[in-house]
Amino acid sequence: MAKFLFLSEKKNDKMISFLKERGQVTWMDRKINLEDVKDFDWIISFGYRNIISKNIIDKTKNKIINLHISYLPYNRGANPNYWSFKENTPKGVSIHFIDEGIDTGPILLQSLCEFDESHTLKSSYNILIQTIENLFFDNFDKIMNGKVKSKPQVGNGTYHKKNDLLNNINYNTKIKEI
Repeated sequence: MAKFLFLSEKKNDKMISFLKERGQVTWMDRKINLEDVKDFDWIISFGYRNIISKNIIDKTKNKIINLHISYLPYNRGANPNYWSFKENTPKGVSIHFIDEGIDTGPILLQSLCEFDESHTLKSSYNILIQTIENLFFDNFDKIMNGKVKSKPQVGNGTYHKKNDLLNNINYNTKIKEI
């Protein structure tokens, strides 16, 4: 039975339930250390805001998988949904391996999303979350069995830190107003 470490800032019952059907799951929202990861077969990160050190990446049994709600290489880092509208970059989701950079690892799967002007930041965020969860669920067995081949990210893309957004975001803002 596989042992999964699920890293996420907020407890995601849908993801945890899905993983529990496939093995043992431990959820953590705090910064991990080498001792935390030694007994797990797979580490899956989704909305986890802590940087995972190269030492941990190098010592894990399998590559660490990250679910990111941007169409990488665009909008790496914080608030990717907002920045995709602000900078008019592709909107979508990416499942990728974690490397020592921030959202720079090889891509496993991606999906583009389209939004009309009636959407808000909140409604577009919810669609991105649902899209990435479905992409992960639908391809889970292929990912775990190595049947999805990773590919390097192409282009420079964009990157934003949490403090790049100087004011609070109003999630009810319509995307046409950004």
